[in-house]
Amino acid sequence: MRNKHTGSSRRTGGKAPVYTGLVIFSALALLPFLYMLATAMTPHSFSMPYPPILIPKSLYLENFLTAWQSNHFGAYFANSVLVSVIATTLIVVISTLSAYGFARMQFPGREFFFNLFLFSMMVPPITNLVAQFTLMQSLKLVDDFWGLVIIYTGTGIAANTYFLRNFFYNFPRELEEAMTVDGGGKFAIYWHLILPLSKPAIATFGILAFSNVWDEFLLALTLIKSPQNRTLPIAIKLFEGQHVSDWSLIFAASLIAVVPILFIYIVFQKYLIKGGALDGTLKE
Repeated sequence: MRNKHTGSSRRTGGKAPVYTGLVIFSALALLPFLYMLATAMTPHSFSMPYPPILIPKSLYLENFLTAWQSNHFGAYFANSVLVSVIATTLIVVISTLSAYGFARMQFPGREFFFNLFLFSMMVPPITNLVAQFTLMQSLKLVDDFWGLVIIYTGTGIAANTYFLRNFFYNFPRELEEAMTVDGGGKFAIYWHLILPLSKPAIATFGILAFSNVWDEFLLALTLIKSPQNRTLPIAIKLFEGQHVSDWSLIFAASLIAVVPILFIYIVFQKYLIKGGALDGTLKE
């Protein structure tokens, strides 16, 4: 018993620096958020609070209500939700299909087309802006939600395909062969085998895709012209210009914009924390 306790204590002591570092890092990451929250709950803070406050003095929620009702903020929020949900869904569906094809199928030009995907990831997004605008203009999709959805989907597929392809490539061939023997085709293997075992990876890249679409500003500013079609990043920027010194309102609006990301993470975190999706699928 003494040896067991001694070994356990040594293992715990060896991990103490790691745990300490994680606690410090988490605290540092949380401090800006607490500062924003405390400031957003401060009535009419026309200057940055100094010394910084991390705990709200009261649950003053009027700033959040004012921000939501100001300058059609709620409508811009709804526009961003619509665009982000559609684009993220398309990115995940198309990326899983293309990654499955590149990882598990043999066809002429497979490596060539996959290298094209990699090349598209190396091009800075800002250099594509003029070409993307010209293309959407020729398709009559300027100032249209579908113009944003098409470009967001196209730019998000490459990176997700690259990472998911590596994940799919490591799947044991024996599982696929077993389904083939049972009469399963390529789509059945994709739907009933690949996707269920890939939930952690798909959830992770789905959250990243949603975050990238939700926070995108430059393309939305270039492509969207009508005020009623603006997305939330544009609204936040306009809000900052109108309330340039009212930091309580600015921080309240910024925190509202963070809510969907937190919601998506909370919903899908049960898939993110699962480790070893393939553990136990094969036995020696």
